[in-house]
Amino acid sequence: MHAAIDAFIRHLKIERNASPLTLKSYSEDLNSLLAFFNDVRQHVPGVDKVTVAELREYVAYLHECGYAKTTIARRLACLRSFYRFCKREAFTETNPAQALRTPRTGRKLPHFLSTEQVTTLLEAPAANAPAGLRDRAILEVFYSSGLRVAELVGLNLADWDADASILRVFGKGRKERIAPLGRHADKALREWVAVREPNANGSAEERDAMFLNRFGKRLTTRSVARLLDKHLKSAGLSSKTSPHTLRHTFATHLLDGGADLRSVQELLGHKSLTTTQIYTHVSTRRMRDTYEQSHPHAKRTG
Repeated sequence: MHAAIDAFIRHLKIERNASPLTLKSYSEDLNSLLAFFNDVRQHVPGVDKVTVAELREYVAYLHECGYAKTTIARRLACLRSFYRFCKREAFTETNPAQALRTPRTGRKLPHFLSTEQVTTLLEAPAANAPAGLRDRAILEVFYSSGLRVAELVGLNLADWDADASILRVFGKGRKERIAPLGRHADKALREWVAVREPNANGSAEERDAMFLNRFGKRLTTRSVARLLDKHLKSAGLSSKTSPHTLRHTFATHLLDGGADLRSVQELLGHKSLTTTQIYTHVSTRRMRDTYEQSHPHAKRTG
């Protein structure tokens, strides 16, 4: 089984151009299966010897360990992809994962900020020092363009067309898209770039990075999460807000403002419209709440 897993991860990395985060996630999911066979069965069978019954026992094991339904659903999705690959590459003639049912996880609506909360957050970084100008530019770009955090830290100076106020973004699978910048984000980015100082001794890849840490090197996703936490605290906003919350906020505010779903899909870089449709549920819920609070015959009693 180990050889099949190694081949699958190699396939994801080389042929599917999967991100390091995706590779890490798939590796963890498949290592969970190996741990089950080692700990519960005391034996790891060949990938072609695994039965549907054993995989169902593995699912029961995950439930007993207290894993969330979303985690179990993700691990089952990984198993299906893995066995489709194994069958295609002749590691096995059967696909025992095909018969597994995914647990119902419900539909969790994304957390987002109100326009007032966004304004408070965007004004939190001090504009009188390079770090503050950088942080303000980061927050403005997040809200203006709906970027994923990995997309933001991957930006290079060459990806910014200052004349057209657009960014060239490389999303999942290195798929390229164009992200527009609003005037506030464009201004914040100009102010940051004017004081940006890369490390002269760093690699060309480091020197080209749009957003740098205090050592003049490319900012990491973890650093972005930390700086967001810092400004959330200073702004008195919910600590459950993450960089992805600003992406949710971007999409929700666009739909609230009348943008069509297809346009939002393209701006977010979603492969499927189904992924984008979650934001219509957010807008519909808000509309319903407003209606019930405002209409005299809709107000609920008791």
